[in-house]
Amino acid sequence: MPDTDTGRTSPAYNPPTSEASLGSAVSADSSPTPTGTLLKADALVRHFGGVAAVDGCSFEIARNTITGLIGPNGAGKTTTVNLISGAIRPGAGHVIFDGDDVTGFAPHRLAAKGLIRTFQISREYKSMTVLENLMASPRNQAGERLFNVFFRSGAYKAEERRHLERSLEVLDDFGLYAKRNDYAGNLSGGQKRLLELARAVMAEPKLLLLDEPMAGINPALVDKVTEHIIAMRDTLGVTFLVVEHNLEVVERMCDHVIAMALGSTLATGTMAQLRANQAVVTAYLTGGEA
Repeated sequence: MPDTDTGRTSPAYNPPTSEASLGSAVSADSSPTPTGTLLKADALVRHFGGVAAVDGCSFEIARNTITGLIGPNGAGKTTTVNLISGAIRPGAGHVIFDGDDVTGFAPHRLAAKGLIRTFQISREYKSMTVLENLMASPRNQAGERLFNVFFRSGAYKAEERRHLERSLEVLDDFGLYAKRNDYAGNLSGGQKRLLELARAVMAEPKLLLLDEPMAGINPALVDKVTEHIIAMRDTLGVTFLVVEHNLEVVERMCDHVIAMALGSTLATGTMAQLRANQAVVTAYLTGGEA
């Protein structure tokens, strides 16, 4: 679908269409081939008072992958995501995104570059309808510029019609079409998670940071959310960094997993490899203390 002034075509989202198991959905044959590094965290440090919440954390995330970020409570996972997403500035170290040093960039600057973050508690626009939430999500809309409102009204109105068509398609894909005129604040926890992912599709991110996407949702919807994340990787090329405590979900969905403890990277690999890593097992049992 053409975008505003650029003639760019939005990638089509192909939602999960079968009742196949998640095991087949994430098989090696269905996963896209990684094509280089999209994100690099280089020796990130952040102290709060005298406590090192993040202490020299380093890792890389390949394009077109779903990477899990795990670790015991207090390992520094959410603080690391905050540093990457621009919510807080690192005391030391660098964040490299898509080849550019974006250390300390504000969240809106990172979003403009295609790095978008969701939160443990959904942050939908509660007093807007579900459809309006999607309509507000595309980046760099023509109607955001006052000049276009007064002198190029035809262009921004045409773009708005395209966004409306696209929003309705995406809501249908995510099973939220029937809720399109409901206030977003009235959705269930699982529906709000689906709404976050639908909004992300509209924003066309390169990298989506998900902070505990399965937290507080009905177990019946966990598989649906997982399937949509996998479909976004496979059909839209979205790369994910996912903080998640549900290790069963991590194993089913993630191509690669990073384990943190005491503010630094402890080990990386598949979940099977990490389960066999004594240092990771010890960190989960002791919180990272030797």
